[in-house]
Amino acid sequence: MRYEEWEPHYRRILDFFGFDPADDDKAAHFASDLSSRDDLSLLKDACSGAVVTVCGNAPCLKDELHLIEGTVIAADAAADLLYKNGIRPDVVFTDLDGCEDSFIEMNSEGTIMVVHAHGDNIPLLKKWIPLFGGPLVLTTQGKPFGNVHNLGGFTDGDRAIFAAEELGSSKIRIIGFDLDDCSVNPVKRGKLMIARDLLKEIGYDL
Repeated sequence: MRYEEWEPHYRRILDFFGFDPADDDKAAHFASDLSSRDDLSLLKDACSGAVVTVCGNAPCLKDELHLIEGTVIAADAAADLLYKNGIRPDVVFTDLDGCEDSFIEMNSEGTIMVVHAHGDNIPLLKKWIPLFGGPLVLTTQGKPFGNVHNLGGFTDGDRAIFAAEELGSSKIRIIGFDLDDCSVNPVKRGKLMIARDLLKEIGYDL
């Protein structure tokens, strides 16, 4: 997805939550300063022409592990559950708020970490990015530049689906998603609502 196509969605997100785009840009440049690596080609290889299973972190995930096939993409803390059940995800999309030490192990074993920089996670970027010695891709929800990409999407889960679509997956299986989760706080409910609307734009009615 070209940024010009994504920008209207981004503007709506900014308006809805009252985010400052300057904060997103600052975080993206901070992440880029921390690491010059760019393993987007590995992410493309993992998705292009492949069956992909995107695993969200809803409580139902643990009962749906038998549905996994092909390339395994985990949304943030879902990666830790998968790993503890003997499944190392091929890719993890994370803004680092669910990051665990297991992420470092996975990354050292070849899991691609797709780390998202946004306005309020600079301390997490500073803590975790230097610890990832394996494959790394940096993303932003604002305008991309250099080694920082924007593949579309807003939350970790829908960003993973957007990326799999953008990078040419032949089929996307989605498990561990509950966009109607009433147990989350109001801000998270708003994010899930945005995620649902964005996914409808690309043909996924969850």
